[in-house]
Amino acid sequence: MLHRLAVLPFVAWAILAQAQEMPVGRISDEAHGIYDNDMLSPEFHRGRREALRAKLPEGGVAVFFANPLRNRSNDVYYEYHQDPDLYYLTGLTEPDAVLFVFKEPRTFPDGDHSEVLVVRERDPKREVWDGIRLGADGAHDVLGVEKALTGKELLSMDLPWRDTDKVYISSTKENLVNDPHNSADLADLMDRVNNNLTKGTAKGDEALERWTAELRQVKLPEELALMRRAIEITCEAQKDLMRKLKPEMTEYQTEAIVEYVFKSSGAEHEGYPSILGGGPHSCVLHYETNRRTVLDGDLLLSDVGAEYHGYTADVTRTMPANGRFTTEQRKIYDIVLAAQDAGIAATRAGKAFRDPHNAAWAVVVKGLMDLGIVKDESEVKRYFMHGTSHYLGLDVHDAGLYGPLEAGNVITVEPGIYIAKNSPCDPRWWDIGVRIEDDILVTDGDPVNLSLGAPRTAEEVEALMAK
Repeated sequence: MLHRLAVLPFVAWAILAQAQEMPVGRISDEAHGIYDNDMLSPEFHRGRREALRAKLPEGGVAVFFANPLRNRSNDVYYEYHQDPDLYYLTGLTEPDAVLFVFKEPRTFPDGDHSEVLVVRERDPKREVWDGIRLGADGAHDVLGVEKALTGKELLSMDLPWRDTDKVYISSTKENLVNDPHNSADLADLMDRVNNNLTKGTAKGDEALERWTAELRQVKLPEELALMRRAIEITCEAQKDLMRKLKPEMTEYQTEAIVEYVFKSSGAEHEGYPSILGGGPHSCVLHYETNRRTVLDGDLLLSDVGAEYHGYTADVTRTMPANGRFTTEQRKIYDIVLAAQDAGIAATRAGKAFRDPHNAAWAVVVKGLMDLGIVKDESEVKRYFMHGTSHYLGLDVHDAGLYGPLEAGNVITVEPGIYIAKNSPCDPRWWDIGVRIEDDILVTDGDPVNLSLGAPRTAEEVEALMAK
């Protein structure tokens, strides 16, 4: 989503093998509503908290709030999605929570602790409606946090920091509503924390965002295993769409093909709203309506990503509805593919983050000029108006510093050309939109394309569609 290597070096194979052979994390535990055995382990999350603690200065306190519940309409809410930083540090998937990470242990009634996770209390009446809650005991036993409290317990105590402490609070939550029926919801917890800060207490939100970005931009083997699964599911969905696509299908039918594969393969969500744009909609970058009928002769741009245990894929393929590219479509497709090959080749440790884009841009400029669609480089942005890469992980546009690439980064490489109707070029090029996007792992050697499972070349796409 916007914002060919035959031999892999030994280090790349080592990273992938380590990811594939990771030990089982949290095991299934029906008593706490856990049914998967490949979740990130308590040891992983504990290690991430330790890595963050190492970045805190003396007297540092890091505070992370859960995402709020988001209302869809009236008494219907969107399915809950946790704040990525809080999930990264704890594995908690419930709302109304806050995490404290202290540089030095702090004194609580039961002793000294270097971290505290505040969660919702158990409530059998509410669990009949909403499902099992971990509660403080479950947070300690299942997630492995050192100290867990309920929200009501937090609200009744003095928070353990001093005027000299440096308190770093995660970003303010949008659309926050105070539930009058819940005396310890997220709004109450945030008020308690903010009201406890005295005038002289330092707040360093930008520093905290930078530290978490530094951690999250380098994926560990456990994370890569989940990302590989999300990407495998997404590639299979793209392949299934190629097998089944025919003229006169609606865009929503193509969306249904993709998302059926997601769910039937165990993905909990889509990483972002699926983009299935046919014909003129292939030139709309974030098209999400998905209602038009795909006609004979149209291209279908499919930009989709399965989310598996919090980690999302992001893979785009462009395919002809009737199984065969026209001459004009094929020329544009081949330019985009060559641009992507150049971008992937530039995705190497030590390179500037912008280098893959610059490499892809140069190919697109030459290709459009050779076809006579543009006369000089200044006109190219009309047809290639977005960047080529972003980080990928817990967010589709994941946290990162956008500095030099380093081993363990996973980024997208996704050049595109979009020639909308009434563009200032020969009408035979109108309504041709092509984007090809793959998820690339940066290593100490050659880049690794994690999404090679979905056909990339025009010949491969046509061959699969012919079956």
